[in-house]
Amino acid sequence: MRRLLARAWRVAKRVLIVLAIVIVVLLIPVAYVEVGCRGTPIAQTYQPLINERAFQRVEANTYLTYPEWHIVYAYDGLAEALKRGDEHAFDYGSSVMGFWRSTCALMRVADEHGGADWGTRSTIHTIGVSFTAEMALKAAYEETVGRVTAWLRGSEKTPQDKAVARMATDYSAFLRQTPWYEYPFGREARALWAAPASWSVRAWERRLGVGLEFTAKAGYAKVLAGAVAATEPAVLVIRSVVSGLDRAALEKMADVKVVGPRAGGLEIETPRYDRFTRILADIARRGGAVREIAGNDDIMVTLIVPANVESRVRHGRVILRTRREGFSSHRLIVDVKVADLAALLKAYPLADPGLEHVFDY
Repeated sequence: MRRLLARAWRVAKRVLIVLAIVIVVLLIPVAYVEVGCRGTPIAQTYQPLINERAFQRVEANTYLTYPEWHIVYAYDGLAEALKRGDEHAFDYGSSVMGFWRSTCALMRVADEHGGADWGTRSTIHTIGVSFTAEMALKAAYEETVGRVTAWLRGSEKTPQDKAVARMATDYSAFLRQTPWYEYPFGREARALWAAPASWSVRAWERRLGVGLEFTAKAGYAKVLAGAVAATEPAVLVIRSVVSGLDRAALEKMADVKVVGPRAGGLEIETPRYDRFTRILADIARRGGAVREIAGNDDIMVTLIVPANVESRVRHGRVILRTRREGFSSHRLIVDVKVADLAALLKAYPLADPGLEHVFDY
């Protein structure tokens, strides 16, 4: 018995050592960002037009919203990769490196605009560590088990492969407006089993391996949704001041509420996230101008450009250029004065290539 306990303790120690090493590795980029990615504050003299505190946002957060969207874009890239090949074709490592590289660059810019409190930074670090771990696990599985079963299957995809590809496309679109934990992962796990299966090893591997991933996410999502429900809900609307369009024209636009006159323009209330981008692009297309957003005079956008196009943008300053995983094009992360936003939106219409997203706060 003593020998058995000693052996169990040796195994437990090795497991603990491995877990400690994994935790340290996952926290290395967090430490690097905290220590090495600091910017110099610049005095902010802008006086907001929207003076109600409830409708003002911290300007630095336009830059710090990007890390969450990087995860959305990673799933865009995975969905695109699945149109041409299998999961092992996606560059998981590059996507993770892109997350931390962009986070570092944007932390520096955010510091120039007042910086982020610890709550915001810790949230970014948490999702970054979770994303890193998820991508590492997916890469380890798809580069081994997934690659072997894809090779055994041959070039013709199974119904399960097609179900996973459909889910990837649906999930990436879902994330643009809705939190990930509201996605019906349980339904997708059942869809893998409902799809007809032959005696193909790949079909059963997708059912079991990917089905287990979906089931685990469904469980985690349920727990997280419960935790979020117990906290103060996120504000899902944002206010802006626009000019160049009259009240009647704005009220005809979907999801636009006119609050009233504001400093020679009109104050409007709109949804956030993807709808916000589309509404602003529509205002610019109709000849309107944006004078302020949530009490701020600076905002960030991303543009999609061909790989051979130079990193020069009219009406904005390029913060970072990144390769879009799964695509042949590149992404430009651009700092823009709100007063120049409408001109930029007219110069780069909502398209691929073109405008990708306007980041609120």
